[in-house]
Amino acid sequence: MIPLEFTIYGKPQGKARARTFYNPRLGRTQSITPEKTVLYENLIKQCYMIADEKESWFNGEPLQMIISAYYEIPKSTTKKKRAEIMDGKLYPTKKPDADNIAKVICDALNKIAYKDDTQIIDLTVRKLYSADLPKVVVEIYEKEL
Repeated sequence: MIPLEFTIYGKPQGKARARTFYNPRLGRTQSITPEKTVLYENLIKQCYMIADEKESWFNGEPLQMIISAYYEIPKSTTKKKRAEIMDGKLYPTKKPDADNIAKVICDALNKIAYKDDTQIIDLTVRKLYSADLPKVVVEIYEKEL
């Protein structure tokens, strides 16, 4: 099957933890997802819907997802390190963590691209440098068993 691929332009972001606090007006604890995470999830949904409005997997099919997060090369990088980056010998070992990148994308696509992210049985997350703009490229395949 041909994969569905879409790009989210901008700096890769991870899923931030919900903030939990006691609300004295309600007399109970309450959790709120940080606004930055909500905005990024909405951007992911929009990028997916622009890519292909028809493709979705709501029948519980097993899926494979490949997420490639491309980071901007820091301006302070030396020529030697820049050459190593361009040769594929140096990778971004900085925040956000690969698992948090996957979490925000998988959660954002729930009930949009698939019924539930439990359908993803094969997940690959890569953190790479890019000579172009920072971005995240997402590929979704129906996994053939």
